[in-house]
Amino acid sequence: MVALIDLVQYSNEALEVDKFQDYAPNGLQVEGARDVELLVTGVTANLALLEAAVEVGAQAVMVHHGYFWKSEAAPVVGMKRNRLKVLLENNISLLAYHLPLDAHNVWGNNAQLAYRNDWIIRGRLGAGKTPLGFYGELSQSIGVLQFCQNVERTLGRSVQLIDSGVHSEVKRLAWCSGAAQSYIEDAASLGVDLFLSGEISEQTVHIAKEMGIHYVAAGHHATERYGVSCFGEHLTEKFKIRHQFIDIDCPV
Repeated sequence: MVALIDLVQYSNEALEVDKFQDYAPNGLQVEGARDVELLVTGVTANLALLEAAVEVGAQAVMVHHGYFWKSEAAPVVGMKRNRLKVLLENNISLLAYHLPLDAHNVWGNNAQLAYRNDWIIRGRLGAGKTPLGFYGELSQSIGVLQFCQNVERTLGRSVQLIDSGVHSEVKRLAWCSGAAQSYIEDAASLGVDLFLSGEISEQTVHIAKEMGIHYVAAGHHATERYGVSCFGEHLTEKFKIRHQFIDIDCPV
């Protein structure tokens, strides 16, 4: 068991939250029980995850996508009211770490994507932006379709490939999880063969083809499952608490 205040302080420091200008508050968003014996982690603090946390008896939930986004309406009504009601009535704390859990060089989503896919990290991605992603290489060149099949096997879902038509093999690549398709031009400037992120919009198709870089949209949720679960396991070792990652699947 760990005191909530100690869990929050350690997590904030370990993930270096003060380094980020984020779209939502990082750290403790809703205060619950003073002590935590079971921590549930998940990608998004949707109602299904909160109800699952109640079912297993958690005292705290930690997510990548929490609440109180800058563009979000302030009134506590409807969906927001229902979510907060579950947390408050069950005395469950909510901790959320957004950009810090994309960027961290060990527990972050992008570091974990590299680890799980055997990509070799060579540097950070994001010139002129927050350097959330990485660039690197494969141990050997492979066909772009084989690359996609390998990623699908790791993530357990299909990916969408925009083939640049310039070359058929992948050796050098860059990646940034979630909604980071705007980093594609930074990736192309590095001379990589392929850029991978979570989402895709109409303009990204044209950028990929005109800049001669393959683009792979591997799913926002799918590319952001591993950071929070990995950090949860670290907290288990640090504080000797129980941890359960609950994956509420999302197809995008």
